[in-house]
Amino acid sequence: MPEFQRFSYDVLVIGAGGAGLRAAIEAAATGAKVGVVCKSLLGKAHTVMAEGGIAAALANVDDRDNWRVHFSDTMRGGQYLNNWRMAELHAREAPDCVRELEAWGALFDRTKDGRILQRNFGGHRYPRLAHVGDRTGLEMIRTLQDHGIHAGMEVHMECTVLRLLLDGGQIAGACGYDREKGRFYLWQAKAVVLATGGIGRAYKITSNSWEYTGDGLALAYHAGAELQDMEFVQFHPTGMVWPISVRGILVTEGVRGEGGVLRNSEGRRFMFDDIPDLYKEQTADTEEEGWRYTQGDKNARRPPELLTRDHVARCINREVKAGRGSPHGGVYLDISWIKKHLPKSEEHIKRKLPSMYHQFKQLADLDITQEQMEVGPTTHYVMGGIRVDGDTQMSTVPGLFAAGEVAAGLHGANRLGGNSLSDLLVFGRRAGRYAAEFAKTRAAATVDEQQLQATAAAALAPFDRGPAGENPYQIQYDLQDTMQDLVGIVRTEQEMQQALAAIEKFRARAERIGVVGNREYNNGWHTSVDVTNLIIVSEAVTRAALMRKESRGAQFREDFPNKDAEWGKYNIVVKSGADGAMQVEKIALSPMPDELKAVIEEMK
Repeated sequence: MPEFQRFSYDVLVIGAGGAGLRAAIEAAATGAKVGVVCKSLLGKAHTVMAEGGIAAALANVDDRDNWRVHFSDTMRGGQYLNNWRMAELHAREAPDCVRELEAWGALFDRTKDGRILQRNFGGHRYPRLAHVGDRTGLEMIRTLQDHGIHAGMEVHMECTVLRLLLDGGQIAGACGYDREKGRFYLWQAKAVVLATGGIGRAYKITSNSWEYTGDGLALAYHAGAELQDMEFVQFHPTGMVWPISVRGILVTEGVRGEGGVLRNSEGRRFMFDDIPDLYKEQTADTEEEGWRYTQGDKNARRPPELLTRDHVARCINREVKAGRGSPHGGVYLDISWIKKHLPKSEEHIKRKLPSMYHQFKQLADLDITQEQMEVGPTTHYVMGGIRVDGDTQMSTVPGLFAAGEVAAGLHGANRLGGNSLSDLLVFGRRAGRYAAEFAKTRAAATVDEQQLQATAAAALAPFDRGPAGENPYQIQYDLQDTMQDLVGIVRTEQEMQQALAAIEKFRARAERIGVVGNREYNNGWHTSVDVTNLIIVSEAVTRAALMRKESRGAQFREDFPNKDAEWGKYNIVVKSGADGAMQVEKIALSPMPDELKAVIEEMK
């Protein structure tokens, strides 16, 4: 019978990215005893890969910006499926969260008069992204980590969480193991905050790091929580496509925000060919107007390269399929062309986009100050996640909270660039605050010892099967191919039904996984856990995408290519049924208050 090393907390935070650290800081500030569990080393969270900036209506560059414009942009970008309360809170509170980060030591780029500089980004009406070159996520993590380690939290690094534990239908903590030695841990807690990020590793081509295997969503699903909007998977339009070893690595939207343009193999800026009606009034008619916008001309409208990510990704996909792509299956992104307008363009690009310059120089032997980049869509973000209350971030399971990418609601059908980092700050803070308040109302939870031992036995079962069992890596590769090919940027009923049939086979194979060796440093064992989680989230994405018979935001159905006004009234919710089978249903959007409707009308 495996031994469990035991810890007890008021609030347990699972995940140490921006949302997790901000939640832990806030909970600890109330006097709660806080534990943080992370899958990798502290400071290595995927948040460091967020490059472009933090969206917040500071109005430092354009004084026309305010929370109402930001709210309206977010709702429009999400095709009005957003949780309007979350969108309101996000727009209102993001500026204070950025200023708070600055007070804690974050070093932002500055305007000439010393204020935080803000850059243009897709879907945002005005320059709104506070940034640190193109390394904003790294600066956020550095600042939160430096501030957080003084808050009194205990950190458990390199741990895999296997199960959320319940006591009378309420959260009682979690159990898992240390990835280095394979020792089992029990973390008892009165409240749990999930901040584990997304599901990108369900796809073959992704900008996401190895940790993004849908762990938090699968844990919540098994605990009885509802998942929402899982059909909306964002494919970032610009990932590297060459060399093949780095395919999918993100090329920040900041390149386009600084004046970068997209061209096909014929040299044409194809984004001018297809501008959605919703954005025609806000989009430049000419290349010259688009350039003036990127340079801060308030009378100019944004270039079509700064339309929403879902639309840009589909346009790139269209060019490639039509035979107008680059040699390696993408299109060209060109920032070097700005030398026509800026005499010292090389120094300007290196100063504004230092990470991108070094990334392409080191990985592709390409100088972006002189040459075009080859880029293509890459799986980047999931708008869906755990269904939460807009104010408190508590899920449908009492005591279980969620923040960041693992939570649904803020972004609706499509996320605007930069809204992710402000999402982490605004709702990480709220989740930590309300989790601590919830913990104060509870006595110590009781842990079911039989459930604990059953979880350990199931985790160790692959060792019993050994080399005769299924290879976990092969299952993951096959699943990624299936999702990429059948539930990708363009979807059809027939292909998604094929995907569901394949997912059922993967589940059967996962039950027969075998691993060799022992529990120390055993990546095959870790992958066996990851695969189980990936199968759950892949099924949720596919079933939700099948139910939504329309194209909206990040979901494009080739068999239902138009938006359906009726479907605009519903979110899709996924949950585990009494028999363990996945249930999918549509639920009506909550009515928006008249004052917020008026804001949207005013900003059209």
